[in-house]
Amino acid sequence: MKKSELFFSAIQIPLDAVAIFGAALTAFWLRDLELVREILELKSLATRVPFGEFLKIILLSLPFFILVFATQGLYDIRVTRKFWRESLKVFSATTIVLMLVVVAFFLKREWFSSRFIILLAWFLVTFYVILIRFLLQSVQKWLLKNKKIGVHRTLLIGRNGKIDALKKIIGKNPKLGYEVIDVIENARITVVKEIRENKGIDEIILSDATIPEDDIEKLIDFCAINNITYRFIPTTLQTAHFEMGVFAGEPIIEIKHTPLDGWSRIIKRTFDIAGSIFFIVLTSPILLATAILIKIEDGDGPIIYKNKRVGADGKEIKVFKLRYFQWKYCIDKKNPNFEEALAFEKKLIQECSVRRGPLYKIKNDPRKTKIGTFIEKYSIDEFPQFFNVFLGDMSLVGPRPHQKREVEKYREYHRRLLTIKPGITGMAQVSGRSDLDFENEYKLDLYYIENWSLRLDIQIIFKTMAILSKRRNNNS
Repeated sequence: MKKSELFFSAIQIPLDAVAIFGAALTAFWLRDLELVREILELKSLATRVPFGEFLKIILLSLPFFILVFATQGLYDIRVTRKFWRESLKVFSATTIVLMLVVVAFFLKREWFSSRFIILLAWFLVTFYVILIRFLLQSVQKWLLKNKKIGVHRTLLIGRNGKIDALKKIIGKNPKLGYEVIDVIENARITVVKEIRENKGIDEIILSDATIPEDDIEKLIDFCAINNITYRFIPTTLQTAHFEMGVFAGEPIIEIKHTPLDGWSRIIKRTFDIAGSIFFIVLTSPILLATAILIKIEDGDGPIIYKNKRVGADGKEIKVFKLRYFQWKYCIDKKNPNFEEALAFEKKLIQECSVRRGPLYKIKNDPRKTKIGTFIEKYSIDEFPQFFNVFLGDMSLVGPRPHQKREVEKYREYHRRLLTIKPGITGMAQVSGRSDLDFENEYKLDLYYIENWSLRLDIQIIFKTMAILSKRRNNNS
């Protein structure tokens, strides 16, 4: 644990208290403004809660706010935590406290005359706390970038591609707060001690299943004694979920392939239906405008292109997309130039694909229309897939659906991607890396399958929206 991180984590508590107290006082002050009372037709000042009693309510609420903030993980010490995720947690925490206050309303009915103050305070607390945390994180990140305060000096141990990839990622992303001080192939304590004495070590990351267990045990003890964070990159088996039980009088362990079973599956489907309806309504004006533009530029083919993909359990599904290719290049048997289009695509894959593995990716694809280039860049072409979600062929979040010819190139273990419904967005799409090869994409999707939760779905959706918004801002 870095001292700077501990300091900033500790200072958040009094700053949160100041923000909450200030928001409550602001709400009380706004309640007294003549203009506000006239606009909202509030009751006269004679019926309001006296300031002394209101102050008492604030002071009694403060510990609950801090406690709920703590349970929501809002006092995480790492400077590299995501701001959008923290804002979501602040919103969630203030809402929980608001619900507690509403319960208090039912217990003490004389407080109901001041419900406007409570609602306004809820909004202001959320705003003030997020604002203060934004400023605090800005200071932390400036110190991290310019003064190296808070940087974790990291030793990587292993001799495989995972370590090389991790070193590359850390080098390209200084905002992560890590600095690779050395890479070694074995975990011998004498070597680790020498590196610590010369360069200092805050964290060790190990990724090599061939290292002797005795060396690993000594390394873990060394880390514990010297206050060094120890992490390791697990194998597939180590990331699986286990469930203990008894079978025929014998203790037995069952590997749970995914939490998406029973009630979890029902919850996810309910969330998908509600979410798809919401997004269909939200995106319908954009869909209508885009459909008109597609028809104007290339009116020969359909607006919606039904792309055959492989869904859950290997079943064929038709994925709806706004057509962004010229009709003569679309792989559709209704296309009179189907054979020529198929041959041209195979040629492009052989000559222009920038991706390895079963999937292909053609950069600057010549088959796109002008409007197609735009709608694909901002993922507008995928908006019709909300109808796929509503109909039950897809989910809002999950592995992306692949073509049959791509699935035929899968290795056997890749077929785990077909154990759940494909999604419009997923772990790989929000990983922050656009150059993922298929194997790394598979690992991210496998993590999602094995660690599904409704909260994870919501986080991925919000992160997807943030990525799309960032694309728009970068090109505005």
